[in-house]
Amino acid sequence: MSREQVFALLSAQSGEFLSGEDISAQLGISRAAVWKAVDALRRDGYTIEAQTGLGYRLTDSPDALTERELRRYLGGTETVGKTLYCFESIDSTNSFLKRAAAEGAPNGAVAVADEQTAGRGRRGRSFSSGAGRGVYLSALLRPRLSPKKVLPLTALGAVAACNAVERACGVRPQIKWTNDLVLNGKKLSGTLTELSLEGESGALDYAVIGIGVNCNNAREDFPPELRDIATSLCLETGRRVCRAALAAALIEELDGLYAALQGGDTAAYLAAYRRDCLTLGREVQLLWQDAREKVMALDVDEQFGLVVRHEDGRVETVRTGEVSVRGLYGYVE
Repeated sequence: MSREQVFALLSAQSGEFLSGEDISAQLGISRAAVWKAVDALRRDGYTIEAQTGLGYRLTDSPDALTERELRRYLGGTETVGKTLYCFESIDSTNSFLKRAAAEGAPNGAVAVADEQTAGRGRRGRSFSSGAGRGVYLSALLRPRLSPKKVLPLTALGAVAACNAVERACGVRPQIKWTNDLVLNGKKLSGTLTELSLEGESGALDYAVIGIGVNCNNAREDFPPELRDIATSLCLETGRRVCRAALAAALIEELDGLYAALQGGDTAAYLAAYRRDCLTLGREVQLLWQDAREKVMALDVDEQFGLVVRHEDGRVETVRTGEVSVRGLYGYVE
């Protein structure tokens, strides 16, 4: 406990010195206990300078997705992020929360991992989730809504992720229908939503929404087959990302999304999605199992379905569970 208390005091000093005597007096612990706490924090990766007559000051923090680091950046939320599960490595944050949900984990619980060993995307695809490079985060939601009302959650999550990236990193990605975030024509992030329904009533038990963002990956960190279509915030901006700050922004944005979904007020998300969706106005390919068809993407409806015009002039709306979209000549184009 003294380690966390000492960290809180040093963090509040904003890089200024705080004497060991003051720390001891404020916390009611011995000077030896202060020193042990400082030593433990250093072993956790924190840089703490000590000067005779001045005391201690925190000068640098590790790039870690620990609860301590997330709480430094996380503001007040109504629901999402009250409970945090932080892992150095986990099979999948979505899979963990599904297990936790079955054991009664609370509404708004969040799982964050430094690495996923079995990260998953849509349609069972793997999601590259190497240690120390990205933010891999999932939230457990228990809205009192019908399953139909929750179907747009994936698309809403894409908007929330765009908001978080813009807040934390100063750049706003675009969205490739239905849920991929794109920066400079390459995939930056993906979102996966999974629902659990009660067997007899068909009512919604819970939803888990997972977001993975490539942060500090170098090109060689991606598998060879992804290097031409995937990117990271660091590759595109030339700046390393504070992953804890981005994770905190994601949690805050998901909290706002949840409130909007519960209240039925998602018009602002639909407007943002339409503005940011780079699929619109393009000729794209619809992938129907083994079949491919060229269409023009016209609009996104209120349930985030893609309105398309076929070559014969017929207009229809397709849903993400039915098809995938690819560019004609690459990931986007």
